[in-house]
Amino acid sequence: MANPQRYTVTAALIYANGPIHIGHLAGCYLPSDIYVRFLRMKGEDVLFVSGTDEHGVPITLRARKEGLTPQQVVDKYYTVIDQSFRDFGIEFDIYSRTSRPAHHEFSSQFFRHLYDKGVFTEQETEQYYDPEAKQFLADRYIVGTCPHCANTNAYGDQCEKCGTSLSPDELINPHSTLSGAKPEKRNTKNWFLPLDQLQPQLQTYIDAHPEWKSNVAGQCQSWLKDGLRPRAMTRDLDWGVSVPVEGAEGKVLYVWFDAPIGYITASKEWFTQPETRNTLTYGGKPKSDNWEVYWKDENTKLVHFIGKDNIVFHCLIFPAMLQVHGGYILPDNVPANEFLNLAGDKLSTSRNWAIWLHEYLQEMPGKQDELRYVLTSISPENKDGDFTWDDFQARVNNELVAVFSNFVHRTMVLTQKNYGSKVPVADQYTKEDLVVLEEAAKFPDRIGAALSAYRFREAQQELMNLARLGNKYLSDTQPWKLIKTDDVRTRTILNVSLQLCANLSVLCMPFLPFTSKKLRTMLNLGELNWEQAKSTTLLAAGHTLTEPVMLFAKIDDALIKQQVDKLAVIRQQLDAEKAAAELAAAPKPMNDPSKIEAAKGETSFDEFSKMDIRIGTILEAERVPKSDKLLKLLVDTGLDKRTVLSGIAKHYTPEQVIGQQVTILVNLAPRKMMGHESQGMILMAENTAGELSFVVPTKTNVDNGSTVK
Repeated sequence: MANPQRYTVTAALIYANGPIHIGHLAGCYLPSDIYVRFLRMKGEDVLFVSGTDEHGVPITLRARKEGLTPQQVVDKYYTVIDQSFRDFGIEFDIYSRTSRPAHHEFSSQFFRHLYDKGVFTEQETEQYYDPEAKQFLADRYIVGTCPHCANTNAYGDQCEKCGTSLSPDELINPHSTLSGAKPEKRNTKNWFLPLDQLQPQLQTYIDAHPEWKSNVAGQCQSWLKDGLRPRAMTRDLDWGVSVPVEGAEGKVLYVWFDAPIGYITASKEWFTQPETRNTLTYGGKPKSDNWEVYWKDENTKLVHFIGKDNIVFHCLIFPAMLQVHGGYILPDNVPANEFLNLAGDKLSTSRNWAIWLHEYLQEMPGKQDELRYVLTSISPENKDGDFTWDDFQARVNNELVAVFSNFVHRTMVLTQKNYGSKVPVADQYTKEDLVVLEEAAKFPDRIGAALSAYRFREAQQELMNLARLGNKYLSDTQPWKLIKTDDVRTRTILNVSLQLCANLSVLCMPFLPFTSKKLRTMLNLGELNWEQAKSTTLLAAGHTLTEPVMLFAKIDDALIKQQVDKLAVIRQQLDAEKAAAELAAAPKPMNDPSKIEAAKGETSFDEFSKMDIRIGTILEAERVPKSDKLLKLLVDTGLDKRTVLSGIAKHYTPEQVIGQQVTILVNLAPRKMMGHESQGMILMAENTAGELSFVVPTKTNVDNGSTVK
């Protein structure tokens, strides 16, 4: 769409089953915010909507895990997510929720409209059923082994380890997450959207958008090539939007039917319930007075920002729903990003492998723009990206501090020191000055072209190139030296440098909104639009500046170490859980009675009573160098904390035994082994296969130091 009259921009509705993490930000929320800020600065009419997806199985799973009702779960996480966005500077016109009554009503009407038109096919199919929990199972309630990567905890709809979309039929050894029982298939009736019949018009729609990103177009064409199949738009669940037809008692709308409708209901809510609108800090609000023009006028450009796992829903299923309903525009672009990993591993809410935004904001106050900058620098636009704390530190220190902040601060301090914080007069420009000013005037178009094409990394890099241009200009002209011999020339150099600072204050706003405000305050500038950034005379001679401050501060090693150590603890826990799961899933050899060790000779009670056996807890564990059998343990015996060497390294990793209660012989004479003194013995049970198990109390409240008699 060449010259749209207005834009409707949506950012994916995130499941309200946990806080928001940096993967969510990099995937769609930060790119969409940058894009919308740019549009608003251009004076475009924009409606920017998002919200939480509060139905579906992830919600009910989290509710079961936390011992809450689904409504309590979504209330809890909506508040956390909404506040995190506000604190981070993501500025939606409205951030809504799909559990609101208005959404239930509108989604029901949408479904009923399609039902009355005869769009759906009613089918009785076999669905998985938990015979012990006595309910049908959604795909996410079924877990098994992924046939592609052998992950033993793959869901019935997707393997989170390798990212492959699955169906429950593909899982190896599937079981219900409700009871652990093996699910069985039973007949149930649902309503299907006949995507196979709608494929020709969807193919035409996709083919009409050759400008889409290759990952988006490629995935769509792959689905179309394989042939679309009817997809159920209802589910046998008790949490969601009730299906508004007779005979559908106990059923709700498929979450991917009602969730995208949430974009429409949020848009409608902005116009009908003004009290739910967000307050924007920069740029104008939507200019029209009717929500329908943002969804039904052909001169409106609809853009969906999502992650790659949602491409099929936003590019095929939702457009199919809009087509058969009639009256709605279709998405003009869906600039989906790939995934962002954390230290080489996929981010995951369920596994707690994440950097949570609300925790980042608490632990690094005032550093919103540092994270915005780094996430945009590594934006997974064409392939998966990877976030590490070392890279975060390097980019902040070497780019934001050494380039951007350094240029601005040197310019401001020199002006304050030599000209009383007033913009000096540029008396005469040299060729060098004119080249710099001419080059600076090109950056708004360069950055704007990249943003319009959803190339956010490139756009931000161009912003930094403007700061580099200023830094080089200062270094080449050296006004701190020139002031001693040529005041007239120095005035011109600082005037030019200040004009570049003014340009930066405007152009950085989509990327670094907090920095833009801080810099505009220093320059004593109000709001400026994108077109004004092309001017190289934004600051008049004599204009008064305010006190210069550093825009960014270096990130020190101690702060990074805290974050790295925090991740190390989580990684240790995950490794221990994985090892325990693999151990539990491994086939257990049967005991061979013929190999049971014979009983030893009799001993007296007096001899036995000499042994002081206690309950203790392993506090620390590590492998003993050059030994494949021994673990060095620090055990809290209740009496003291002592070192014990135990020959269990072939059966347990150090991570598995930390926190483990044990039975320990505390009065065994100390013994030297592998250069270490062992002060006791951990008692273990050994079966005929040679496997060792801890001998522990069956109750969990046995204190360290309790005696075994």
